[in-house]
Amino acid sequence: MTTTAALELVQLTKRYGSITAVDSINLKIPAGSYCCLLGPSGCGKTSTLRMIAGHESVSSGDIIVGPKNVTDRPPAERSTAMMFQSYALFPHLSVIDNVAFALKMRGVAKAARHAEARKLLELVDMQAYAARLPLQLSGGQQQRVALARALITSPSILLLDEPLSALDPFLRLRMRAELKRLQRELGITFIHVTHGQDEAMALADTVVLMNAGRIEQQGSPREIFNHPRTEFTAKFIGGHNVIAVGDETFAIRNDRLMLNKQGEAVDGPSIAGIVTEVEYQGTYVLVMIDAEGGAEISAQLTESQFDAANYSVGEHVLATWNPALASPLKTRSFATVTSPEKAA
Repeated sequence: MTTTAALELVQLTKRYGSITAVDSINLKIPAGSYCCLLGPSGCGKTSTLRMIAGHESVSSGDIIVGPKNVTDRPPAERSTAMMFQSYALFPHLSVIDNVAFALKMRGVAKAARHAEARKLLELVDMQAYAARLPLQLSGGQQQRVALARALITSPSILLLDEPLSALDPFLRLRMRAELKRLQRELGITFIHVTHGQDEAMALADTVVLMNAGRIEQQGSPREIFNHPRTEFTAKFIGGHNVIAVGDETFAIRNDRLMLNKQGEAVDGPSIAGIVTEVEYQGTYVLVMIDAEGGAEISAQLTESQFDAANYSVGEHVLATWNPALASPLKTRSFATVTSPEKAA
């Protein structure tokens, strides 16, 4: 059975004068899935989201939501809703009136729009704060209100622009779980822009990694982490070493890199180096190495592995790996683009 695409981008391009921020990208996002657009600031992810929302014009290409081409339609006619990074709540309106605002603009009677707003406030566990003003709420509470307001028009796609960036680390983890729960319960498509690898890995069914206005790699979190295809992917996702041997460049996860003392016999490929730093990370010990050829690599060891060898700064070591666990990397030649999109 073919999965219906909730969203399809066809050769989508955005130019700001001579700068190409989004460069002819093609993407299909299945209905009812959670997709994260991931990448560094300036990679084109926010420009892409704003074009989907209708808040940014398209230079060329098409945006298809369900069966409809919405490229030239205004935001209200796209069956999408956007939750902004700043939350953009009206400071002079109560929580319930903020949530109900879109229905008021559509001419829905006060009793009816408040009834719908209360249902959504209950969904995000904010019903007790209906009469408060936004300034009387914490950052996490404001986020919940903004989420309820975005959902009140019953969109088929919810667009989230760095929704967790303003929260402290503890609240960010809590709200991350809440977003995933809501997406499962509502069954609608979420498209979430972030520059946080951990955030994308935890939330997404599909991760779309962007670089220089193009899609560098897309797939499930496990697929991207375990099988990076380019050096950019391996380095941005983290947890990998990029090693060149002869004409081949590959990535190997740092928890799959094995260390040996100088002079010990090794089986398989290896690279020599000097330990530059040892960091205790609680559940593991990270050993950083300045390898021959100028490569900076690291090995993630269990406490028992580290204690058995007790590597120290300045020590000569030999790093080895299983070739079957290495991912060959392709070279990408395009340069990094500086886009006028807001910093991630």
